[in-house]
Amino acid sequence: METPPQQETESQSESQSPFPGVRSGLSPVAPFRWISRGLDDFKACPTASMFYGCCFAAMGFVLNVVLARYYQYVSALACGFLLLGPFLAIGIYEVSRRRQKGLMCALRPTLAAWRSNAGNIGVYSLILSVIFLVWARASLVAFALFYTSEMPTLEGFLRQVLSLQNAEFLVVYAGVLLIFGSLVYAVSVVAIPLMLDRDQDSVTAMITSFLALVKNFPAMVVWAVLILAFTGIGFATLYIGLIFTIPLIGHATWHAYQEVVEPRSS
Repeated sequence: METPPQQETESQSESQSPFPGVRSGLSPVAPFRWISRGLDDFKACPTASMFYGCCFAAMGFVLNVVLARYYQYVSALACGFLLLGPFLAIGIYEVSRRRQKGLMCALRPTLAAWRSNAGNIGVYSLILSVIFLVWARASLVAFALFYTSEMPTLEGFLRQVLSLQNAEFLVVYAGVLLIFGSLVYAVSVVAIPLMLDRDQDSVTAMITSFLALVKNFPAMVVWAVLILAFTGIGFATLYIGLIFTIPLIGHATWHAYQEVVEPRSS
């Protein structure tokens, strides 16, 4: 049977589209499946996974030591983990990618994972860095205008969040962080794994991430809550928990990408 001209044209246009296909309607429980698969990766590749987790924990300790007298900067940079995390976890994505392809999940090959698509990953990291710098400035402005108590340590800041002290400041600070965090989350849900796996350009990767968010909004909200919860556990344990929670989030993000983005058409 001959293909009708209109249908043939539509098929060709779809195959020539620069955007990868994005599945829709994923269940809100899907993120728990990603976490389970990420845990399998962690168990299979503990050395490489914990190396990256230790790097994140070490960054947290260094921030506290170097900026011990400037607690407002500690809070801004600690929350900035959430903004720069998608880029900093690229090695963790590579661990999962290599394991999925049946390759050894040794640490050394993952350290240079960014080289496979250095230009586009570099552009993406630059965009995240600009957002981070704007967030840091907005954070300091929020402290200057709304914080009425003595500047806290990071641990004291977390206690104030839990006890709802200085409520006006907390509302403003959380609101500003939500704006910047939502922006980064929207353009990074699957961006780095996509660029790593398919050499995709940064703009297409960010648009694909946004489409993944829109088409699977309930699941992506649950996923965002889980990311915040695991990151919060890491902070609450004086960064020690980041050794385990950050690799788990990174591995799970790879599996989120695999489930949300359709495979390449042959």
